[in-house]
Amino acid sequence: MRFSIGDVVRMKKQHPCGNDQWEIMRVGMDFRIRCLKCGRMVMLPRPKFEKSVKEVVRSIYEADTDKKTDNR
Repeated sequence: MRFSIGDVVRMKKQHPCGNDQWEIMRVGMDFRIRCLKCGRMVMLPRPKFEKSVKEVVRSIYEADTDKKTDNR
């Protein structure tokens, strides 16, 4: 699966604030993600992050390709 900075992902478990959607802030060996409800930032190692992701809600990569096809 491909992840980029700015993507919004849904995690398998909810954050204590009740939200399950996170924005990716950093990509690499570790991922920094920010809760979209309370703003808490968490660092996770790549293997744990990849296991915890349920789905990509909004991808920056897909949004860029949609814009290119709309301009034709």
